[in-house]
Amino acid sequence: MDPLRQSPSPSSSQASSPRTLSCEGLGYVGIEAVLDQLKIKAMKMGFEFNIMVVGQSGLGKSTMVNTLFKSKIWKSMMPGLRVPTPQTLQLHSVTHVIEENGVKLKLTVTDTPGFGDQINNDKCWDPILGYINEQYERYLQEEILITRQRRIPDTRVHCCIYFVPPTGHCLRPLDLEFLQRLCRAVNVVPVIARADSLTIEEREAFRHRIQDDLKTHSIEVYPQKCFDEDINDKILNSKIRERIPFAVVGADREHMVNGRCVLGRKTKWGIIEVENMAHCEFPLLRDLLIRSHLQDLKDITHNVHYENYRIVRLKESHALPRGPGWVNLAPAPPTAPGPAPTGTRASPGPAKVCRWAEDNSDEDF
Repeated sequence: MDPLRQSPSPSSSQASSPRTLSCEGLGYVGIEAVLDQLKIKAMKMGFEFNIMVVGQSGLGKSTMVNTLFKSKIWKSMMPGLRVPTPQTLQLHSVTHVIEENGVKLKLTVTDTPGFGDQINNDKCWDPILGYINEQYERYLQEEILITRQRRIPDTRVHCCIYFVPPTGHCLRPLDLEFLQRLCRAVNVVPVIARADSLTIEEREAFRHRIQDDLKTHSIEVYPQKCFDEDINDKILNSKIRERIPFAVVGADREHMVNGRCVLGRKTKWGIIEVENMAHCEFPLLRDLLIRSHLQDLKDITHNVHYENYRIVRLKESHALPRGPGWVNLAPAPPTAPGPAPTGTRASPGPAKVCRWAEDNSDEDF
């Protein structure tokens, strides 16, 4: 018998990597129906997406959110009414359920009025970072319970849109200080607000200055290079990184241009079409947030940012508050020295044991 065709021994077959077998020659099995099952289940459950908009007053944050989802997420004030500038930074959240072609999206938008509007902006970012960590803490408190909800409500911030004022110079010290802290806690997408106030040449020069500032101060905005999983992601994300920060214009009113109805801002020079790439880069921002990277934003929030927070908190597990449903476990009995079984933790502390229960919750699948 040819040694190259000799059937492998049981030990060698276990060590070999799994092979992909084709069943086309034997008839239809129906494995591809798994995709339909996942789609039906996802359509029933719906989706959640939480974003935060950060920037000074008057940069069009509320209008931009309305433009992104083509809905009245934030209601604009009546003409002639002036809202007094908040004395301190305040955070306001609003939640809507948006439906398109049978797909439901539970959208939560958090605004930060008063950010950077004061004379003394020392540590004005503390309430924002505190809010982001508070949502991580809520999720963690639900996650470590022995008896927990089947689906934990997700209020974590998946993306933060940072509005840079169109000064045309460079990032302010306030922007640099805040972005250095913010990028370690959440996915940050910077945009140049009210880009119609800059010429095309000024816009490109401003973009390159901002990119240089981000690189000089080691600020990694989304999408980060280290999270590119394959060559296709690398190619797409490289094109996105070349255009960040996006120069955007927001508008929630429609106008007639050459016989067609478009979203735009009317000026004495003409109509600025927000969905026209020759006028602004709003389509790139919309595609990034909704059409191509929405699920990736949620995955990185859970697997990276929340995981970093969870590790820090579990290292301080003795300080975790004992919420309802917490079970105090007795110390594990002493065992003979030897290799620990798969899935166990070295420390029998309550928080560690709770996490072990989660890791093995799907063991029977």
